[in-house]
Amino acid sequence: MVFETIPGEVTARLQQLAERIKIARQRRGWTVAETAIRAGISRNTLTSLEHGKPGVSIGAYISTLWVLGLDRTLDAVADPDQDTHGKTLEASRRPERARKTRAPDDEYDF
Repeated sequence: MVFETIPGEVTARLQQLAERIKIARQRRGWTVAETAIRAGISRNTLTSLEHGKPGVSIGAYISTLWVLGLDRTLDAVADPDQDTHGKTLEASRRPERARKTRAPDDEYDF
């Protein structure tokens, strides 16, 4: 089975996100069927999503968050400006100088 190789931390994060989505749906008083219709996904997909199953597409997650009015919470996800590790690696690969400085030809021109 493919899902046996998913790290435990990933599974935990999926469960956490699934629970948050379920709570948001329940706070609105919506059923699984209503929410699925509004999001354009099947009831089974929404149920799998709310159980944190790893095979649910990211499109289903984003559609559901959009329907719940929570899609703007994704703005910080994978924001390149927040990727300090990636920016550090990128900076370490940059050359220190683009080219050597050269003395001007007219340095001793009086």
